[in-house]
Amino acid sequence: MALATSPSPRRVIPGTPVYDGQAAMKGYALNAMCYSFNSQDNREAYRADPDAYCERFHLTPEQREACKSLNVMAMLNAGGNVYYLAKLAGIYHLNVQDIGAQQTGMSLEAFKAMLLAQGAN
Repeated sequence: MALATSPSPRRVIPGTPVYDGQAAMKGYALNAMCYSFNSQDNREAYRADPDAYCERFHLTPEQREACKSLNVMAMLNAGGNVYYLAKLAGIYHLNVQDIGAQQTGMSLEAFKAMLLAQGAN
């Protein structure tokens, strides 16, 4: 019995980059680089020369610009997985609330206030 090989339609959630197989392939180099930040030596090497470190992993120009500008949404759109991107964000002392504020287009203070208001309900 042969399995069907036709691709399933890509899931679309308006305003949300969906991390699927296609995104995983697109973001492989970016995610591999971020995974490397589990090592202190690699974090230090990145801090010392981010461009050379990105070159080492063959990041695309889109991925390099997203990293350089710390634009989390651009990194997600470039195939980044949020769990790996958190390792890069940590180098810059950004936390999950910083990332959430950026994803929603809110200031950090407004994002924190929104979280507190949601928790009060």
